[in-house]
Amino acid sequence: MTDLQLDVDGARLAYEVQEGEGPVVVALHGLSSSRASERAAGFFDWSPVAGAGRALVRYDARGHGRSTGRGEPGDYAWSALADDLFALLDVVSPGDPVDAIGVSMGVGTLLHAVSRRPERFRRLAFVIPPTAWETRTAQGDGYRQMARMAEERGYDALVRAMGAFAPLPLLEAGGWTTTPPPDIDPAILPAVFRGAAATDFPAPDVVATIRQPVLLAPWVGDPGHPVSTAERLHELLPQSTLTLLDTPDALRALGGRIADFFA
Repeated sequence: MTDLQLDVDGARLAYEVQEGEGPVVVALHGLSSSRASERAAGFFDWSPVAGAGRALVRYDARGHGRSTGRGEPGDYAWSALADDLFALLDVVSPGDPVDAIGVSMGVGTLLHAVSRRPERFRRLAFVIPPTAWETRTAQGDGYRQMARMAEERGYDALVRAMGAFAPLPLLEAGGWTTTPPPDIDPAILPAVFRGAAATDFPAPDVVATIRQPVLLAPWVGDPGHPVSTAERLHELLPQSTLTLLDTPDALRALGGRIADFFA
């Protein structure tokens, strides 16, 4: 599939459109991932959404994959990434609200976006929500350490260090044994991680104003994506459904579950 490109402030976004009918579905990946990384890893499969006949838009966030970016940490705050999302929506669905899938960082981006412009969204799927609020500080410290390692010892040293982490038991049990390295230009990787370290969800009282139907899909055993975040969102979001990804089969079925939720 040929990439399309969209110029935004300080970056050029690379995206793709799989044509279909009905409201557009936009998919947002996680920090250090990309469209290519998701396909290589294999455990997040949105093909059932497109297979249901929906128009599916996938894009690389600024600084990730085939999108460009600059070395400004503020560019990678979730509120700034929401600005990029709005620019993309103005192209792919200018007159109609969309359904959207957010993974990790993508959840943060969507929360900022929908709280600012709720009329642009119909239904939402929040997959593996990351640390937030009380749990965000320690995660931010880890991201800053990664940024320093990349600066002081180089990108390859960071990749080796990340590769030494114990695999997530859920993924290992499902045969997904390889996690792709960060798909970020090494020159700007420290800025991307520092931006992630300094950002957070909107305040809980703001999140509680969101009225869209939301499917929450946390997985188990990952301190960077604790189930407690999804449980707190479930308490705050009045039209949310919580489905726990606690087995490989549950993860394999996620794409179909989202397609049904959006139908």
